[in-house]
Amino acid sequence: MSLKVLVVDDEPQIRKQLKIGLGGYGYEVLTASNGEEAQTNAAQHQPDMIILDISLGSEPNGIEVCRSLREWSKVPVIMLSVRNEEKTKVAALNAGADDYLTKPFGMEELQARIQAVLRRVVSEPGANAKGEIRVGNLYINLVNRHVYVEGEEVHLTPKEYDLLRLLATHPGKVMTNRAILNAVWGAEYSEMDHYVRVFVNQIRKKLHENPARNVRYILNEPGVGYRFVSED
Repeated sequence: MSLKVLVVDDEPQIRKQLKIGLGGYGYEVLTASNGEEAQTNAAQHQPDMIILDISLGSEPNGIEVCRSLREWSKVPVIMLSVRNEEKTKVAALNAGADDYLTKPFGMEELQARIQAVLRRVVSEPGANAKGEIRVGNLYINLVNRHVYVEGEEVHLTPKEYDLLRLLATHPGKVMTNRAILNAVWGAEYSEMDHYVRVFVNQIRKKLHENPARNVRYILNEPGVGYRFVSED
């Protein structure tokens, strides 16, 4: 089975060149012209690799797209840019890119970079290639950061969503209070266990959890932390 590559660039000529060039190496090539289309295609088609231009001509730019992808996907990303400044490369890598390539470049170099990234990238737990989670009456759209219970949208604060996403993308895994604090608030909050307790209670209310009816998504692990139920 051929590897599926998603090419994201706002220039039609670049998309065409990469589609033809990568197709010559046996890849199945999909294309997107902007950030929103890129995220939708990544969720729907689950590519094995994304070639992503930093300057997409509209919002979100490549850096923002990569950062958003990393909330729910571990798909390898190679960023493209005409800029060769160190700060641009650092920004791309900090956003979650696996490699960086400066335009113009040859197809042989791009192919070599793709193969190098694929060799060293190991699939990690916590990735959700579909970009969505469904458990009972709960539906989480990881691409658009939307949460629904029984078909009605639940309005979470950014921190509430980040906490729920962290737990939900690691179903069945016990997450310690410290791990949650480090991931959602930062290392400087690692001793503030009450933050987690307060926010979990707020999320539970918004998800209409009802212990009496055994409807629970976030389970307590006394003295340790919390665990999200496994997906259906």
